[in-house]
Amino acid sequence: MGTPVVLVAVVLVNLMLLGQSAIFNRTAFSPDFAFGASSAAYQYEGAAFEGGKGPSIWDTFTRQFPGKILNGDNGDVADDFYHRYKDDVKLMDYIGLNAFRFSISWPRVLPNGKLSGGVNKEGVAFYNNLINELVSKGIQPFVTIFHWDLPQALQDEYGGFLHPQILKDFQDFAELCFKEFGDRVKHWITMNEPYIFIVNGYEMGALAPGRCSPWMNNSCPAGNSATEPYIVAHNLLLCHALTVKLYKQKYQASQKGVIGITLVSHWFVPYTPSKANKKAAQRALDFMLGWYMDPLAFGEYPQSVRQLVKGRLPKFSPEEAKLVKGSYDFIGINYYTSNYAADITSPNTVNQSPSTDGQTNLTTYRNGIPIGAPSDISIFFVYPKGLRDLLVYMKEKYNSPTMYITENGYGIADNGVVKDGVNDTARVSFYYRHILAVKDAIKKGAIVKGFFPWSFLDTFEWGSGYSQRFGIVYVDYKNGLKRYPKNSAMWFKKFLGIK
Repeated sequence: MGTPVVLVAVVLVNLMLLGQSAIFNRTAFSPDFAFGASSAAYQYEGAAFEGGKGPSIWDTFTRQFPGKILNGDNGDVADDFYHRYKDDVKLMDYIGLNAFRFSISWPRVLPNGKLSGGVNKEGVAFYNNLINELVSKGIQPFVTIFHWDLPQALQDEYGGFLHPQILKDFQDFAELCFKEFGDRVKHWITMNEPYIFIVNGYEMGALAPGRCSPWMNNSCPAGNSATEPYIVAHNLLLCHALTVKLYKQKYQASQKGVIGITLVSHWFVPYTPSKANKKAAQRALDFMLGWYMDPLAFGEYPQSVRQLVKGRLPKFSPEEAKLVKGSYDFIGINYYTSNYAADITSPNTVNQSPSTDGQTNLTTYRNGIPIGAPSDISIFFVYPKGLRDLLVYMKEKYNSPTMYITENGYGIADNGVVKDGVNDTARVSFYYRHILAVKDAIKKGAIVKGFFPWSFLDTFEWGSGYSQRFGIVYVDYKNGLKRYPKNSAMWFKKFLGIK
């Protein structure tokens, strides 16, 4: 693609941050700190029915979801990264990124979900070519093995993550990735945000596979949303732990990589300093973060979760607890916003689900004042202190794990005008303040080794389709998917010291 053409001058951004960058820039972090950007296969690649790829649950979901939220949007073409990756890697290099997080599409390499169904050599070749392109530019590949696009074949055969058969098939898929790509991939992430995948996919039905969705024609016996999310979470944790064990036993010594998981969490501030609201804020953390992190660190679910979900929460056998405990070299943290948390005095015992089991009322306003600056995304408010506090909490509660900020992002509603989309001054401020919060957390003892904006490109934003733009690079969906670096990309370029 050559040197990218920037539509909008970045003079204003440079003037706005003049002085800031002289004080706070790339040199404030260790030389091995990863500054990259994140992506996901279904949201980026397109080529949904090309190159031997099989259907995923997202290919199905976007067709069965008749425009209620998605407005007909889907990932069939997305950013066409499958065909344009070489130019996109050039653009990463131009900005100065030294890492790129992407996921492997399970049905692209195993169209039928299983090794017995055949390996798609064309899909394997795509990822080999992508990895080689990244490495040739000095960009580290951070690979997410599972980013929500389960092969539809496994969903049809046995219900996907609701069935223990998924444990073997997940390991087989992961091992294929280790064998094919592990000589060059040194950072593996087993899965992305199990919390969002589970709560939205199995409680609310708003994301694939759309269990209990009011818009999809699938059966949802009474009580499913009270039990299925916990079953899926349990199976996901076991998939993760078995995959980590496999990597450590068979591949880590020779490939010299590390492996972890990416979790998402808001930060929760007590609505008032009362004892009840402080406990409510802790419960909110337990149900969003601790649900996964406590088993990984301690081998069991948080006490509050065990107490409030008694009778519906699967239990780890002694062998499983030993398997799960300590099953990570690092933890990826995805952070977007924070909430106030207040105690609920009258718990909901009728419509039980992960969203109600915590007995916590979450809000973004207190006395009419928002917790942070509002954004175009109604549930996201700009609260950098929450990222710092979350990282320090991880350090203090979970014995100082190594962490990467694998997603942090600011969404802007799409108005279809390129010059407006490129001029994302608010996003520049957002990233400056959040990277500063990371630095502050490091000063307080948190071990953080990298920062990945969500996202590199504007992209298909799951249930919001293409109505929201999170990228630091603008994608013109009306004009051949042309890429334009936004002011935020040029700010990163300056921050990283790239001339």
